[in-house]
Parts: sequence; C-alpha cells; structure tokens
Amino acid sequence: MNYEQMLERVRKGDGFIAALDQSGGSTPKALKGYGIEESAWADEQEMFGLIHAMRSRIISSPCFTGEKVLGAILFERTMDGVIDGQLVPAALIEKGVVPFIKIDKGLEDEADGVQLMKPMPDLDALLDKAKALGVFGTKERSVINSANAAGIAAIVAQQFEVGRQVLTKGMMPILEPEVNIKSATRAECDTLMKAEILNHLDTLGDGQQVMLKLSLPVVPGTFDALAEHPNVLKVVALSGGYTRSEACAELARNRGIIASFSRALLEDLRHQMSDDEFAGSLGTAIDEIQAASVT
Repeated sequence: MNYEQMLERVRKGDGFIAALDQSGGSTPKALKGYGIEESAWADEQEMFGLIHAMRSRIISSPCFTGEKVLGAILFERTMDGVIDGQLVPAALIEKGVVPFIKIDKGLEDEADGVQLMKPMPDLDALLDKAKALGVFGTKERSVINSANAAGIAAIVAQQFEVGRQVLTKGMMPILEPEVNIKSATRAECDTLMKAEILNHLDTLGDGQQVMLKLSLPVVPGTFDALAEHPNVLKVVALSGGYTRSEACAELARNRGIIASFSRALLEDLRHQMSDDEFAGSLGTAIDEIQAASVT
C-alpha cells in the first residue's frame, strides 16, 4: 500500500485501529497484564524484548489482518523491530494494516488542569525515518484532567502545532488530547475541548486533514461535529481505563467514531496461552471491537 491507498483504507474501511504503543513507563503494567512479572527481566533491554515478543505474537496472529484491523499504532522500538524477518511496518502493510507511530515523549507535570507533551527536539528526524519505513501517520498524547479553559486551549494549540509539523512531512497526524475519564468535570472538559478543536480545524488549509483520538464523551453525540468536519479524516476513541465490554458499549452509542483501543484489546491475552488459545482470545476481542466500531 502506498500513502494514497492507506488514506483510502482509513477513510472507507470497516474496522478499528489497534494501539500497540505502550512505551517505557507503561510497559511493566502491560507485561503484568500479559502474565509476565517484573522479576522476568533484568534490565530495560530485556523488558523491551518481552513486550516486542508480545506485539509480534499479536501481529503474527492469523486473525490480525486488515479485514477488521484498519491500522496499528507502534512504539518507536517496535517500528524498528523485526517480525519473521520483516521490519514491523512492512509486516503490517503486507497484512493490509496501516502503520502509525507514537511520537510524544511523555507528559509534563500538570498545570492549569492539563498535562502538555514534553518537548520533541528530534521529531523531524523521527518523522523522516518513519516515513522512509512506510509509516502512514503519527499519534501524540496529552491529558486533560479538569475543565480549565486556559489549560484546554493550551493543550489543543500544542496538539495542532505538532500536527502541522507532521503534515509538512506528508504524514497523517492523530491528535490525542485525552480527557481523563475520572475527572469530576469530564462533561465540561468535553465541551471546552470540542470548541477549541473546531476553532483550530477551521485554520487548516484546503485539503488538509487530521485524525482525532478522544476519550468517549459523557454525552453520546458530543463529537458529531468533529466526526463530520471536512478537515477530519477519522475520529477514533481510546478505551481510557474502561473494560472492553464497557468501552464497546460506550463506543456503539457514538456515531462516526471507531475504536483505537489498547488495554481493552489486550485484556484477555496471556503469555501462558497456547497459540490456539491466544488466537481465539485475540479473535474474540477483534470481533467485538470491530462490531462496536461499525455499529
């Protein structure tokens, strides 16, 4: 698939985007959920080797194909890794799955109710490398914890600033200003964030599009205007701490949004499973998430 083919795949395909981008801080928790305790590795290199083996098992599974999985978001180390003799982006493309890469370097300390992204001084070099490997787009995460108008304005502005940098490289940015689902002012956060995003979308050039990765809203339909905006290729939803059944139920209540789940996709997978058990469990998760995405 070339860029235009991947663009059409994301625009028109019936499926969801798998988030396989757990990075340094979240890797131990992801491995523990997979049935591997911290005592299983001696250093960071071994830890990342174990998480790569988990991701390789997922991507290599016969049920993980472009039929229901439109795309997959990768951690940089995963993008640079190999599955069955192929670089991971090439292995995904061969299966009809569009590759994305997580580009943020983590979060700043909270200020004005939000956590902005840390600086990314080497972003241009990372984007050039990713594009050369056939990666279609990027994903960048920041977090909204409370309904502070100034903080939300700052977080959305930063997301679009980085998104424009990605667009100049001929890649598709997924902007992810995540609203913490445990926030006491979550519904107000949804409203303030939507207004800021709409303002910035209207400043994009003709033909320019971004993707949005958002927490599922308190009020179903809140993000309809975002999903329908001509400068938005696709709105995808994170599971944000919901179980898969909860996340799928919430997703199905929102028109025009598909899943981009991580924990909700992986929650039943265990290192100790046989290959048949693993494929069966992963296939069930894929079926449920795809069904909620196309409802």
